Amino acid sequence: MNVGRRVDYAVRALSYLAGQSDGRVVSRTDIERSQDVPSFYLSKIMKDLVAGGLVQSHIGSKGGFTLAKAASAITIKEVYETVERPLVLMECLDKGADYCSFCSVCLQKSIWQEAQSVLANFLAGVTIESIADRQGLKERLGRAPQISKGLVNARY
Repeated sequence: MNVGRRVDYAVRALSYLAGQSDGRVVSRTDIERSQDVPSFYLSKIMKDLVAGGLVQSHIGSKGGFTLAKAASAITIKEVYETVERPLVLMECLDKGADYCSFCSVCLQKSIWQEAQSVLANFLAGVTIESIADRQGLKERLGRAPQISKGLVNARY
């Protein structure tokens, strides 16, 4: 399993929307700038989030996006599955014997099933509300203390 940029950018966009005041419509450009998401990625991701029922699109001169449901009801697992595909660590767990003829006698299948279950349950327990972001990553980066090369191995 690889968590790619699409998932990262979707979580950034949703957490930024969740951090805004109720009813505030946020433009795509505002999301791009505050979260440092390239526009060519964000357009497709926002379409997927709208189609998945996580974001509502508002058209017009003051258009943009709002969350379609409460941030507390949007999980990271749901975001992943909205912009990527169902959360499956190995194809045989999803497709069974149609994918692999050894499925019925495989000794490692149960290990991957349990790992998938643990991961899915964990991601289903983390909501966008818990990582809401009012200012955006770019602003936070500008306020972050700079680490000198001599402190690279220091503990925090």
